[in-house]
Amino acid sequence: MNMKTDTDNSKFSRILAYGFAQFSDILSYQTFSIYIFTFYFAIVGLEVNHITVGFIIWSLWNSINDPLLGYVSDRTHTRFGRRRPYVLISIIPLAIMMIILFTPPINGTYSLKLTYFIVIICIFEFFYTMYNLNQTCMFPEVFMEPELRIKAMNIKQIIGIIALLMAFLLPTFIISDLTDPDSFPLYRWVGALIGILVIIGAVIFLIWGPRERKEFSNDYKDTPSFFASLKIAMKNKSFMWFIVTEVSNWYVYGILPAIVPLYGQYVLNIEDSFYWGLLLGEAFIFGAIFINVWKLVVKKIGARKTWMISQFCWILSLVPMLFITNLIQGMIFFPFIGIGLSGSMLNVDLVLGDVVDEDEYKTGTRSEGGYWGVTAFFMRLSTILVFLSISSVFSTVGWKVFEPENVTSSVVNGLRLLMSVFPIVFLVIGIIGMKYYPLDGEYLKTVRIEIEKIHNNKKSNL
Repeated sequence: MNMKTDTDNSKFSRILAYGFAQFSDILSYQTFSIYIFTFYFAIVGLEVNHITVGFIIWSLWNSINDPLLGYVSDRTHTRFGRRRPYVLISIIPLAIMMIILFTPPINGTYSLKLTYFIVIICIFEFFYTMYNLNQTCMFPEVFMEPELRIKAMNIKQIIGIIALLMAFLLPTFIISDLTDPDSFPLYRWVGALIGILVIIGAVIFLIWGPRERKEFSNDYKDTPSFFASLKIAMKNKSFMWFIVTEVSNWYVYGILPAIVPLYGQYVLNIEDSFYWGLLLGEAFIFGAIFINVWKLVVKKIGARKTWMISQFCWILSLVPMLFITNLIQGMIFFPFIGIGLSGSMLNVDLVLGDVVDEDEYKTGTRSEGGYWGVTAFFMRLSTILVFLSISSVFSTVGWKVFEPENVTSSVVNGLRLLMSVFPIVFLVIGIIGMKYYPLDGEYLKTVRIEIEKIHNNKKSNL
């Protein structure tokens, strides 16, 4: 796929096509996040403590995989760009992994099933990171102007919420009971369907999406070494406060979908998985509507303050999850979860884009890959925190092994805590992170003015 001579990334068609990169990204990862725990816990029969160990190993793998792929991306130079070749390479393997994730040796020994689980989630993560990191790194580079970034992020997140809807709802049309062992072959059909949709979204992005800017084509020459890149990122004050909030938010992104199937079935007494999917569908529709509200707020007060407000709204929406008991109450309160969720989704890339701009202001080189690689590592670290939370609660209430006949009041209360109190604590930490994040106000204006001068200079040297 040759890079076209037309590099006007402000065109609506380019922005819309970029949104489909997010579509494939969210659809693949949320399918993984939502169903992988329930599948291996309830269908395959792995103990929750062993699943947790698996995710700890997975996260250790990410400590190498994510930053290294980011570094390699920054150092790449081809006539197709730095990022796009990796997106192209990763599409088919990622789609195939959506099937293989749900094809364990169900009749094998327990050790074989556990080993399969650990190996396959690590392979999935390799190809997902290759895709996710490179399409995400393009955002702050191809959409430089603040107004264009907000517009692009608005479209990107609306499409992302559609992907979330599909990740939650499509499987429920195929699998009526996610915890029934007889549903095992249906999970593979779900994986195949998701894999096809992942390919479609990525191809739309590659053919019609934005092109990498030529003025950054020589930045690879000045990219620091791998360990120097890590050191620079870890010493960046703005980046580290961003990481505090990002990890907190990704904890919530991780724990809610992992717990919702069990929460819906055993707390809200919803027997058909379609209905808990419908609850989350309401939340995402609300989120899609409120994206436009958050867009106006960002323009008025900036990404930092908007992110803090959205997290507070998210906290308020999670309080009722501690008390509701049935489907009707769920239909009343679940939609409000989407308000805070959409605000968080809108601001993540806007804030990280500013961090990368500040780094270029200080160093003269754009290192989206390095920063996103370190970010991805910390994001996956949040998954360890998610499963340590689930493991500790399930072990405490006597539910280390999935036994639907032994769902006591303690199990129900544990699910309530995981759905409400645990994420609220992390969202409070996220608000604190943004409170001390320094890229705001006059300093941010200065960075943007100087960045424009640097880019003009790079264009003149082409």
